Amino acid sequence: MGSSENVKKFTILLVEDNPGDVRLTKEAFKEGRLEIEIHDVGDGIEALDFLEKRNSYSHAPRPDLILLDLNLPRKNGREVLSVIKQNDRLKQIPVVILTTSSAESDIIESYYSFANCFITKPINMDEFIEVAKAIERFWLSTVQLPVKKT
Repeated sequence: MGSSENVKKFTILLVEDNPGDVRLTKEAFKEGRLEIEIHDVGDGIEALDFLEKRNSYSHAPRPDLILLDLNLPRKNGREVLSVIKQNDRLKQIPVVILTTSSAESDIIESYYSFANCFITKPINMDEFIEVAKAIERFWLSTVQLPVKKT
């Protein structure tokens, strides 16, 4: 038996409309130690389609973790978070708000809507890699996540 068979693979749904931030996030997670598959969508409607396996996402995997930007087209991150946390099949998936905002009102509203944590995106690549490593260490290595159900 190869050791690769024992490696746990994690799935992250990245909800981000800025292509530069998508690329930066994917690069930052490549620096980590875990095997992580990142799926990205560019707006809130696509995020909900992915999570509900609708339209072109009928075979989308259930994510272990959602990284959610607040400022999205079509349906913003606040609305997406609200839908996720009110849905019995989705609400146990941890949602990390990863956004450029550091506004106290955004932080309060996110936690009020049951976000699992709130992180303001660093602009510097090295700092961003450190944030990705911290997310990986905590959410994918330290905490116990619920067993995936399809």
